[in-house]
Amino acid sequence: MTGRRSRLWRWALLVWAVLVVVAGGLTLWLQDSTEPPGPYVWEETSPTPSLPDGWRSACPDVTPDEQGWGACLTVTSG
Repeated sequence: MTGRRSRLWRWALLVWAVLVVVAGGLTLWLQDSTEPPGPYVWEETSPTPSLPDGWRSACPDVTPDEQGWGACLTVTSG
């Protein structure tokens, strides 16, 4: 009986190892298929636009907060 039980454990271990390898391969294969295609490049951005002329007179009553920051909304066309 001991030889039969030993053989059964070896088969169980072999089946488990095969399942682990197959599951790992499927995981890697499916993970690669969900990623976007390369090549990856940095996008060029434009510099931060400067404030329009006369912005100080457009917000004369802005009250700064504790850090000295104030908010003013100016809308320009173009």
